[in-house]
Parts: sequence; structure tokens; C-alpha cells
Amino acid sequence: MLKNNIEWPVHRQFTSDKEWEPLYFFSECLCNSMSFDLSLGFFSSTAIRTLACGFATFIYNGGMMRLVINNILSEDDKNTLLKATNGEIISSFNLSDIAKLRDSLSAYDRQFFDCLAFLIANNRIQILVVEPNSGCGISHTKSGVFFDGKNYVAFNGSCNFTKTALLDNIESVDAYCDWDGEVLVAKIDNIRQEFESKYNKSDDTIRYIDPTDITVSIQNFFKEKEISELLKQEIDLIEKEITIQSQSQPIRENIKHILDKARSKLDKIIVISESKKSLPKFPWNSEARNYQKLAFENWKVNNQKGLFAMATGTGKTITSLNCLLEIYKKTGYYKAIILVPTITLLEQWAGECRKFNFNNIFRVYSKNNSWKNDVDTLALQEKLEGKDEKVSYVIISTYASFAKDNVFIRLNEFSKSRVLLIADEAHNMGSGQIRSKLKAVKYGRRIGLSATPERQFDDEGNKALLSFFGAEEKYTYEYSMAEAIANGVLCRYLYYPHIVRLTDLEMDAYSDLSVKIAKFATFDGELKKNDSVLTALLLKRKRIIHKAFNKKNCFEKIIKRLYEENGSLKYTLVYVPEGNEPEDVADIFSNRETVAEDIESQHLIDQYSAIVRDVHPRVTVKQFTSESGGRERILEEFAAGRLEVLTSMKCLDEGVDVP
Repeated sequence: MLKNNIEWPVHRQFTSDKEWEPLYFFSECLCNSMSFDLSLGFFSSTAIRTLACGFATFIYNGGMMRLVINNILSEDDKNTLLKATNGEIISSFNLSDIAKLRDSLSAYDRQFFDCLAFLIANNRIQILVVEPNSGCGISHTKSGVFFDGKNYVAFNGSCNFTKTALLDNIESVDAYCDWDGEVLVAKIDNIRQEFESKYNKSDDTIRYIDPTDITVSIQNFFKEKEISELLKQEIDLIEKEITIQSQSQPIRENIKHILDKARSKLDKIIVISESKKSLPKFPWNSEARNYQKLAFENWKVNNQKGLFAMATGTGKTITSLNCLLEIYKKTGYYKAIILVPTITLLEQWAGECRKFNFNNIFRVYSKNNSWKNDVDTLALQEKLEGKDEKVSYVIISTYASFAKDNVFIRLNEFSKSRVLLIADEAHNMGSGQIRSKLKAVKYGRRIGLSATPERQFDDEGNKALLSFFGAEEKYTYEYSMAEAIANGVLCRYLYYPHIVRLTDLEMDAYSDLSVKIAKFATFDGELKKNDSVLTALLLKRKRIIHKAFNKKNCFEKIIKRLYEENGSLKYTLVYVPEGNEPEDVADIFSNRETVAEDIESQHLIDQYSAIVRDVHPRVTVKQFTSESGGRERILEEFAAGRLEVLTSMKCLDEGVDVP
């Protein structure tokens, strides 16, 4: 880019108030480089502001700048450097938004220095501060190197990196291009080696100092007047430019032409950037984690089928949507049908899809009366397009809706080779109503997600599930809680079990059920598999343990002790034992989109909430169930600490995000 995108003078010299200005050299090279190393006598961030368009382009393109500068800065520049290196809280800037980046770099207020501090703190601009070992004077080196990934352009001359030098002074810069022959390559190598020697702290002619030792007011330095005048000129020039802009007075024509050219280039990039903003991409200006990339690779080599067994909190949703993103990158389209247990999760998935810029989202569930028309219109649109890869969409359906024949038939009519089927909490796919339809599902691309894929006491359901996702021998990708904690993906936690004894009545009921269950044992002591009566007995016995009466007394002691130790119960999440609903069986989502609370369950959660409330009048607590209104607001209050305790039952079991 440096060689072909820039018009170069034959003499390679740039002189102020001539046809080829130093400002032109810096502006053009910034727009066409990926790295910029600069060693100079005097630096002022006003140069960055002057070259705002070029710098915005440079940063937007991923550019990195390294500076070796003297320890004499303006007060604003010193404070900015200290702020960036002292770990202070710095405003965040989206470096992919080139228009806002340009505005920040050209601003005359605090925003400019905040942006500069952000770039320094994030190592996009790296600054090394030096002074001569003699203890007097300043280093007058004014040289540097641009690199575009292929070609080098080095330079030296009289020009400091300041607005005064770029716009007002008579300065000169000599450029050396590596395509101009061996002699120039040797000069470039020499300048590069000198810079690396300084930057790697192996130059014994200079002393490397801490940013806190930067001199703001000039004292005891060689050519004190020159440096003082430079600082004053910078301030005067800023005021002059503000006045010129406010009065619309013309600046030197050659300078105006250079700045207009840089601005024009940036405007074109902004247009392209704005058009890309709506395109699918990984959220947060980041990329998938390595383990999420590995999940995609495993899925790809497994004929684009897979069951991901990933611990809660490791990003199953993001992992699967990254697979959809990779399909888009290769094909230019995205088509997905996502199955979820509840309406709450449906909305949560829609939000995650929007973060990836996956638009054209359709919701299929009982309360959405327009779903039929939406799906039929989408199907017609694909047919009219001819080549249906032009149409991109995401359809999110609850399992309860998908299990209905009229929904299943409609959704099963989309492209069998292009649609990606994602099944969240995929153990639901092994339930009776859903399992009966698996053989008729024609989508070739499939992903199942679950922290606990195995269905208890259901060999047939497990076999069907593993076969459907091509995971008969092993899970396509597995990421355990232990592995996630070891890798820092999940935080470590402390687990304190508290033993609770059953009451006499509970123990009698438990014993009676155990006797009945024992009758289903085989000669080798194993229980029979796939027996509905046995399953019902096992679940009934399990619920005795779940809602044991003495748990409430134990819970009360725990919660009071926590309050006494910490002075509050902020960020406490309580999972309340359920009542009579057999939530252990995933089949409930085959015909239900929410988990309704039975009378006994509601009574239990009321009791546990009352125990929390009685700890202290200042303690705030709310119930978080499928019936709760304003659920998002409740979670926001909990995340902010205004609401200390959430008592929940069942609705958080299926992957609802808690901030």
C-alpha cells in the first residue's frame, strides 16, 4: 500500500510551504500503514489531532504506533499518559466505529485525551519516555519507520511531531523507500536498528524514565527557550485554529488540500464501515474463544452434526451461533431454526442473535398469533428468490410448538441442506413427543446443546438423542466445569453441604417407596430400564428429599449467619425446592412453554422468601419464577445490587442468564 497507494515525489523530500509538505507525507503514510515507529525530540498530541483523519484510518485498520519521546510534555499530555499507565478507569472507545473515532481524535475537549488514554492503555499507542544520560539538553532525533506488512518507508529530518511543526514551521523530511534500491534499504535498516535499540532499552546514551518523572514546566534544559517556545506555539496554534474555524477563515491552500484529501479518504472508509455494521459478526469486537473454535472444528469434521456437552456458563449459545456465523462467512447467508424449552429462553436467544447482527428473526410460540403468516411469507420469499441462499433468517420455536404437527410440517419445509438446527437444552429432544418426530427431521446441519445431555432412566431417549446429533460414540465436543474453572472461564467457588434429616413421616414415606422400587430390581441387583411406573416411583421418592421439611430450618440458620458475617445478603440467589411438579422429566416442555407453579410450589417459595425477609428489615427479596412480571427489571435490580436476594424455582434451571 505504501508503494502503490501513495504518489511519491521523485526526490523523496518533503518541505514546508512547498509542493510536497511534511503533512502530506505523514497523512498518506498513516492511511496506508499497519505500524508506525517514531523517535523524536519533541512530541505533542496536537499532531494526532491535526492528523485526525489519517490516525483514525490507521487505528481502524489495526495500526500500532510506538513512540520514543523526550520527558517534556504539555500538562494535558502528561496527565493522559499517567492516566493510561496507572490503571485508572478509562472511558471505553469502539475502535471499529471509525466515524466516532475520527470525531474523538479531532475534538478539542476532554474526549480527545480520553480517547488517547484509551489507545495508550490498550497498547495501540505505546510510549517510551527518555532523557539524555548527560542530564542536560534533550534528544533531537527525529526519525521513524512506517510498515504496511510488505514495504518499509523510513524518514528523518527536522520535523517534530507537533501541530506547529506540521502547519506553521519551515520543516523538512527525507523519505527512504525500500523499493528504491540497496542503499536506501541499508538506511532503512539503520534507522530501524537505532529505534529498536532505544525501544528495547539497550541504548546507553539515554536514560529511561517513569511517566511520573515527566517534566511539564521547562527547567535546566539545553535550549530551554526553544522548547518553551515550542510549547507556547502549540497553545497559540490551537487557539488560532479554533478562531479560524469559528470565523471560517482560509488556511494555506496546500495544507487545506492535504487535509481535504485525508478527510475524503476517511469519508469513503466510513461509508464502507457503516454498511458493514449491519453484517453478521462476532459480538463485542472480539472473536470466539479457543475452546469455542474447537467446538466448531469438531462439528465441521463430524459432517456438521454435533452434541455439545458444555458446563453452564461456558457460552453454549455463543458457541452454536459462532458456528452459524462461520457458515455465513463461507456462504454469504445464515439460516437457522432454534428450539428452546420456554418463552423466556426464546426471547433470550433472540437477543443473543441480534448481538451477532443476525436479523430477520421469527418467533414461533403459542402467544404469537402472527407466526403462521410470518413463516409462510418467509417460505414464499425463498421460492420467489429462486436461489434461496439469498434469504437469511433465524426461526426460534419452543419445543411445545415444534411438537405440534402444523408447526412441524411448516418448519420442516425449509432447505434441508442449508438450515442449521440448534436444539438448546437438547435433552428435551429425547422426550416422547419430540423423539417420535426425529426421523422426519430433514435438516442436515444439527447442533445439540446441554450441560447435562444424558436423560435419567431413559436409555431409548438417550440412544435417539445421540444418534440424531451424530454422537453415538462420544460427544462431539465436551467442556467440563473442572476444565472451565482451570482455564479461568468460570470462577472458582466454595461448596458447603449441610446435612438435613428427614422427619419421621417423611422417612416412613421414603421407606415405603423404597420397598416398592425394590420390586423392580433384576437378579443382578440392577433396576429395570425404561419402565414408566418405576420412573414415577423414583421421582416421587426424590421429591421427598427435595422438599424435606427440615431444609427450611437449616436454610434459616445459613441465611442469618451470612447476614451477620457480611452485613448484607447482596447477590444471594436461592434455589427453592419444588413442590409436586415433576421437573426432572424434560418431557414437560413437549407440551408446555412455561413452567407453571403448582399450589404447593408457590407455598414453598413464599415460605423461603419470608425466611429471607425476616432476617432484617433492610434486606430486599423478590421471587423470580415463570409467573413473575417484569422479569428483566428484576434481574437488572439484582445485578445492580438494589435487590439483594432472588428466590427462584425451576425457571432458572434451563439456562436463563442471571447478570
